Amino acid sequence: MLLSLRDVTKTYPQAPAPVLRGIALDLAAGEMLALTGESGSGKSTLLHLIGGLDRADSGTIRVQGTDLAPLDDAGRAALRRGTVGVIFQQFNLIPSLTVAANIAFQARLAGRHDPARDAALAQRLGLADHLRKYPEQLSGGQQQRVAIARTLAPRPALVLADEPTGNLDEATADSVLSLLQELVAETGAGLIMVTHSERLAARLPRRVHLSAGQIA
Repeated sequence: MLLSLRDVTKTYPQAPAPVLRGIALDLAAGEMLALTGESGSGKSTLLHLIGGLDRADSGTIRVQGTDLAPLDDAGRAALRRGTVGVIFQQFNLIPSLTVAANIAFQARLAGRHDPARDAALAQRLGLADHLRKYPEQLSGGQQQRVAIARTLAPRPALVLADEPTGNLDEATADSVLSLLQELVAETGAGLIMVTHSERLAARLPRRVHLSAGQIA
């Protein structure tokens, strides 16, 4: 099993109730899942816990058999470099780096930089003619494609996408999601995508719905 969660809970001091309450979830390698729910239902929080961006209050999260609870900050960062890739809604590209350098960034950190893979991803994602540009010179759709290429370059086992098309128009969102699914499938990675869109969620073979911090 690629990912296993058991009785995961999370509470924030400023929140009147737990954000996550007893979450149990499994994801196999190669499986793609849409995580849906109303605003405040805990979707992004759950994704952040799986990615080691935050810590659960209790319960167990295992990625490829590794329990995240004992990991320190350096261990969690190492997990994100080599095993778990995260795609954010806001792109989070480095403005001072070219497209080519942004794509290579994560793979270099992981010690897995492969120029041939970078070139192939750029070609597939329609970025081959933009490699010398900077993020500010690109459209929103192009920036999101760069973010996808950067995340997939190190070949992570698990890809987490937090509203990856939330800032894009419908046609661009459809195109970006199709490319993301194709590229993830080719590597055999697992995918969890947070989305508010019923239309986009329906394109993934499995859906988990959160309501008030629980799987509905």
